[in-house]
Amino acid sequence: MSKNKQDAACPIRKSSVGGQALIEGVMMNGPKGAAMSVRLADGTIKTELKHMNRLKNKYAIARVPVLRGVISFVESMIFGYKCLMESAELASAGEMESAEAESKLDRWLEKHLTPKVFHAITLVASVLGVAVAAALFLWLPSFLVDLVNTKLADGVLSPYKPALEGVIRIIIVVAYMFIVSRMKDIHRVFMYHGAEHKSIFCYESGLELTVENVRKMSRFHPRCGTSFIFVVLIISILTSSIIILIFPTLADPGLRLLWVLIKLLLIPVVMGVGYEFITYAGKHENVFVKILSAPGLAMQRITTAEPTDDIIEVGIAALQGCITDNPDDDTIK
Repeated sequence: MSKNKQDAACPIRKSSVGGQALIEGVMMNGPKGAAMSVRLADGTIKTELKHMNRLKNKYAIARVPVLRGVISFVESMIFGYKCLMESAELASAGEMESAEAESKLDRWLEKHLTPKVFHAITLVASVLGVAVAAALFLWLPSFLVDLVNTKLADGVLSPYKPALEGVIRIIIVVAYMFIVSRMKDIHRVFMYHGAEHKSIFCYESGLELTVENVRKMSRFHPRCGTSFIFVVLIISILTSSIIILIFPTLADPGLRLLWVLIKLLLIPVVMGVGYEFITYAGKHENVFVKILSAPGLAMQRITTAEPTDDIIEVGIAALQGCITDNPDDDTIK
């Protein structure tokens, strides 16, 4: 194994720096706050330091293990969405279109799509998205297992229902990620995702943040949200299996809606435990961590892509912005 691979696998600096890929950009959250770097249409990199008003800094209850994971996840989702929308605006700000090329639909939307209407549409879309996700990842697996259990297996699969549902959910997640990764725009976001991981690994390895050093790093990081998803799935399978063992009647197809409701209520607990594991995994390296992290790391082969040097520059700029006192200096060494 080369020295660079060793650096990537065994960082010498443990950190809590994390990030998120954006539209033509990267957001990094570190000691100085959250730095968002975006490649503008003119080729320059704009870096802005943002401050998150986290509840854990105000209320002791938001620092309680497990509960802090749920709160942190919700805060990160809201903040990440805002950064994503802002990055899309910044990345397209310099793209000028002539009035002749503007369609009637564009002019109508510009006139009628007020901020209030836009937020209303976003809210409706979010609600529909949650409903579709619940149906796809909670109801559908339960329905399929019950169908096979009733029609073909005559109830013999009931003790294994949580495990079978978990396998179906994993297949759905992997298939979905693979399909969207084939889209050109999403693939580019995944390249920024790879740059985010590589930059963090370079920082944790104690190396100078240069394009050359970052390029050599691994793009698979144990604290990634992808790993979080798989850890949550695994914990969900274990938790559901325990509940079925204690209350075997819940595996009855006639109680499917009750079972789905119970799984919905368990989501905060499962997410909180998953958060604790991801936090632990970022600071420790042992057999237990490697086993539970393996599926998420493997999935990162789909959700990350090797970045080009110009994309790496954006990742470095974002990381420098959240760990230095001068986030406006986006010079790449």
